[in-house]
Amino acid sequence: MSFVVEASERSAAARFIRCAGWVAAHFASIVALLVAWELFARSGAVTMFMLPPFSAVAERIWTDAIGGGLWVNIGFTLYRTFMGFLLACAIGIGLGLAMARTRSARWFFDPIVSIGFPMPKVVFLPVVILWLGVFDVSKIAMVTVEAVFPVITATMLGIQCVGDELLWSARSMGAKDRELLWQILLPAAAPQIMTGVQVALPVALIVAIFTEMAMGGFGVGAVMMQSSRFADSRGVFAGIVEIAIVGYCLVKGLVIVRHHLLRWHQEAIAPSTV
Repeated sequence: MSFVVEASERSAAARFIRCAGWVAAHFASIVALLVAWELFARSGAVTMFMLPPFSAVAERIWTDAIGGGLWVNIGFTLYRTFMGFLLACAIGIGLGLAMARTRSARWFFDPIVSIGFPMPKVVFLPVVILWLGVFDVSKIAMVTVEAVFPVITATMLGIQCVGDELLWSARSMGAKDRELLWQILLPAAAPQIMTGVQVALPVALIVAIFTEMAMGGFGVGAVMMQSSRFADSRGVFAGIVEIAIVGYCLVKGLVIVRHHLLRWHQEAIAPSTV
């Protein structure tokens, strides 16, 4: 009996060591980058104003976190990001589905999507400010406009790639249009749609930060611009680190969501860098 317990403990310890080793190897490049940042900033090659050490930036982030301002600004940024992202997903999936299944919808919207996708939508920022002001509505609108195009194209391509034999088989068994949509088309196109969603979320965060920088108010981007105006380089670099951490968490979180939603599908495992 004791032999079984010892073997189980050794197996658990081995699993823990392997997991810890994998985590250490996974973040080795990040640790190396931070160490190089710290050493270069303290080498005297640049001034502390141009490149503050990572330790000083981390201290600034900790101070902001203790004071509560960090969480307020991250909360505003995430609110705008997710509101625009969810609107983009709803509009993009609906429009992509319509374009894939309806010839008239594709005839009407395809030129708009073809022109709008590669176009930098931030050029509409002055117009959006004129129409909607500099508050949350305008920022969310810009996020939605930027993030919707990857979802549209991914949904349209995913629906178009569904084999006709699946639809014929379902119809021969008496499936109605609604059943075809919810039981055949959307599940079969789900991996492609999720790929578009995974592209749209980082885009939404990028645009949210950009609009905060341009329009001010609360948010990580607005605080970075305020720090820049007051020559607070630690505040600027603190914002960069905060954005990197938030973006990483969002991307990894969406990968987990994909695995959960597509755990039944052979393409459930997606590249974590998307």
